[in-house]
Amino acid sequence: MIEISHLTRMFGSFEAVHDMSLSIPAGELFCFLGPNGAGKTTTIKMLTGLLRPTSGSARICGLDIQENPVEVKKKIGYIPDMPFLYERLTATEFFRFTADLYDINSDIIESRCEESFKLFGIYDYRNMLVKELSHGIRQRLIYSATFLHQPEVLFIDEPLVGLDPYSIRLIKDLLKEKTRSGMSIFLTTHILAVAEDIADRIGIIFQGHLIAVGTLKELLAINGSCRNLEDIFLRLTGGNMPSDGTINKGI
Repeated sequence: MIEISHLTRMFGSFEAVHDMSLSIPAGELFCFLGPNGAGKTTTIKMLTGLLRPTSGSARICGLDIQENPVEVKKKIGYIPDMPFLYERLTATEFFRFTADLYDINSDIIESRCEESFKLFGIYDYRNMLVKELSHGIRQRLIYSATFLHQPEVLFIDEPLVGLDPYSIRLIKDLLKEKTRSGMSIFLTTHILAVAEDIADRIGIIFQGHLIAVGTLKELLAINGSCRNLEDIFLRLTGGNMPSDGTINKGI
């Protein structure tokens, strides 16, 4: 579902992402970890067509993101770390606005709206202006609108920022359910316990280099002295990039 081949992004002389290659199949929840400034958000922006790579390519559902940007964007959902909402729309109007962007048949919008708002616990807020909603309710509205067009691939940058325990559990369970139905999910998080809990595979990026890829079990086996993902993360990102540029791969 996601095929990344030698993806590189330069900002002047600074290399934000270096020669990244990675394959993510259907139905996988992939957690992308790294310190601040490691290249996580830059990678997501290239995969969603918001940034053009300096070199290399990315294919989503078999389509090159640079050659078929509109078709790819019909197949993906994207939740950034700081999503934008139109504050003078009501929650329902924002949902309908999103539906219009994806050219969804008006006959099914209302039923999907009611179903989705009840799922995310925001039905009672449907007629409130976005500017009147709390941060947590806004986040739930973003998820509701993102799933509206039933994307095949979902990108999320920091999925649980500002959410209460109920919302966190709701989102985690929903993401697991979506991958079981075949959706591929690529998310970044600084909460390592979340990655341990929900990830099928984990990737760690450091200074633009993809330095580790594998399941938690595989990464623990390779890094034998580590007891958990936090130990692995701190060990791999606490020093310098290996001089030979090798990647710590579980598979």
